[in-house]
Amino acid sequence: MEATPAVADGPDFVLWIEGQCALLRSKQFDQLDLDTLVKELDTMGGNERRELQSRLETLMMNLLKCQFQPEPKSRAWLGAVREQRSEIERILAQSPSLGGAIAEYANHVYKAAYERAGAETGIPRAAFPQANPYSKEQLLDPDFVPT
Repeated sequence: MEATPAVADGPDFVLWIEGQCALLRSKQFDQLDLDTLVKELDTMGGNERRELQSRLETLMMNLLKCQFQPEPKSRAWLGAVREQRSEIERILAQSPSLGGAIAEYANHVYKAAYERAGAETGIPRAAFPQANPYSKEQLLDPDFVPT
């Protein structure tokens, strides 16, 4: 089976992956498309990290809305918080090594979270804490909702 490099406008990517897996299973290492395989594996790891950061950003935005918006917490907000935590749990189940990066990632994306919360609520950005107020434990705690 010939290894065909994966390109956005080229051959069938899934077919290429299946071909690479078949070569690995049959230990035909000299036939592997190593350059593309390494690039794709790097991309996969980066995608998981970006997905976790995105989920943390959305979770924190919703926590801020729950904490700072004057209206009572709506079912929709609490549902959004649960959904993000569920997706974070799924990511961590697939890639437990990312658990050690939660606090770092949360701190990294916090500014975007409070800017989004401000844009969605009309609350001035200056009203939100300028640094991430939530610990890793709070972010992952299914019962934590700020008051």
